[in-house]
Amino acid sequence: MAPLPLQAMDLTTLRAVLGELEPRLVPSRFEKAQQADSHTLQLGFRSLEGRTWLELSWQAEAPRLFAIPPPPRGGDGSTLAQQLQHGLGGLALVALEQPSWERVVHLKFAPRPGEAISRTLVVELMGRHSNLFLLDENQRVVAAARQVREQQSRLRPIATGDVYSPPPPLAGKPPCRDESFAHWRQELQLLPLPLKQALQGAYQGISPALALQLAGDRQSEATALLSQPVDALTPEQWQQLWQGWQTWLAALDEGRFQFSAGEATAYSCWKAGDSPGDPLAINQALADYHRQQLGQRRQGQRRRQLEQRLQQALSREQQQQQHQQALLDQVENSDALQRRADALLCLPQPSREQVGEAQSLYKKARKLRRSVAAITPRLEQHHQRIAELDASLTYLEQLPPTASLNELTALEQDSDLVLKQRSKGTGSRQDVPCPLEARSPSGARLQVGRNHRQNEWISLRQARRGDLWFHAQECPGSHVVLKGSEAPLSEADLQAAADLAAHFSRARGNSRVAVVMVPTEDLQRIAGAAAGTVRHRGGTVLWAEPARATALLEQAVPSLKGEPEP
Repeated sequence: MAPLPLQAMDLTTLRAVLGELEPRLVPSRFEKAQQADSHTLQLGFRSLEGRTWLELSWQAEAPRLFAIPPPPRGGDGSTLAQQLQHGLGGLALVALEQPSWERVVHLKFAPRPGEAISRTLVVELMGRHSNLFLLDENQRVVAAARQVREQQSRLRPIATGDVYSPPPPLAGKPPCRDESFAHWRQELQLLPLPLKQALQGAYQGISPALALQLAGDRQSEATALLSQPVDALTPEQWQQLWQGWQTWLAALDEGRFQFSAGEATAYSCWKAGDSPGDPLAINQALADYHRQQLGQRRQGQRRRQLEQRLQQALSREQQQQQHQQALLDQVENSDALQRRADALLCLPQPSREQVGEAQSLYKKARKLRRSVAAITPRLEQHHQRIAELDASLTYLEQLPPTASLNELTALEQDSDLVLKQRSKGTGSRQDVPCPLEARSPSGARLQVGRNHRQNEWISLRQARRGDLWFHAQECPGSHVVLKGSEAPLSEADLQAAADLAAHFSRARGNSRVAVVMVPTEDLQRIAGAAAGTVRHRGGTVLWAEPARATALLEQAVPSLKGEPEP
């Protein structure tokens, strides 16, 4: 099943979050404001239960408000954080209010509980229109996360110094628990629309996620039901939908919220689930969910950016190589130029212009011949750079979607060295590469380098006499080292190592791949090239099957530390 898109906080989720936060934070003393990134604030509050941190974000794809674990310190020097630190310093949070059915929260501050409100922090969680405002006692905007100019919104421009105006009223009517089934059904059947559009158009507070949750527990069935016209629903489907509707309204009215994972949506906060053992269980679950989802999206963005940089560098190298090759191809014309010059000078009575032309042709021919000595090294350098960039792209393509942040960071650092055309070793003792390790059929250790630095680490720095090196023949891929220095090897061990080398190469989609096996002592590092770039003498070719490496990879793990240098 395809991964679910990021589920935004809707009105129901916001009510559940505030239901947990209010008894813990009201009243509490404001202590700290810091800005984690360009669209996220973190606020610290002190109450009798201890310190609680809130995360408030106006990020378009993930607007949110919930409690988070204590964050790392940083971002307290941003302008917005300083404005909140100054404006809320010494005040107490005395109220958390959510007006009607809006995804808007008012955090109200006063010098002491029971005194007049002197500051209000308004958080609007409305997709791309999300924003945050700090208001004074006269409801004027003191600070804003985003200034909304007239050219951005003719309906509601708002900036520092303006009197705050709430968002435009929502379409539809507020849901009511006392509404009868017949009237509710009639409201939804006013227009012959699909059920999803009818729900969201007739009533407030119905998000796409909530509509799916009301329609059923299974994503496919719920999606099919919501796409049906309201006139086509059967009585049984209406009754099922009505039961979900009443359960949802009862949860809102009675404040009964529980976080539970679902199939139709990533989570819900109003359906029955396990009893929470923590007073902030929903907040913690939402914080974990957003941290995981946003982390995956950030990693995906970093991967795409790195791939783009590598592809651009590869394209430049290929263009430069083609240019140098074109210059080299012109050298073949030097003989023709010399013959033309000879013919001009062999005329019975060559004119001054003909002699000058012959001399120019001789000069051009000599220049072309001299250029061979300069062009040939350049072509070799471009060829080497293209091979290095191809290898980096291969490592990136084979990095699994579930790779950790450390693995992606290591690959980025490794690729940066290639892009900057700098060759370094394996780094300091504090930055030891962690190649993948597996066991051969007889228990011998296998090491797989998943970037240039890891390749150098296992092939040149950790290698001992008796170790064997494997690499797909004439194909970008990882180095694989079979540690023959630690245990006797069998034919099955050699075949397993070859299969791994084929699997971690660009030829992994082939049924059979030619793999070169060389003793590590026959490897020689190429000076000036990227880390892990080697040449070798001789070698044995084995035929490997990439599909057979799957069994070895099930138990493979990244090594936690490297061996001592030889």
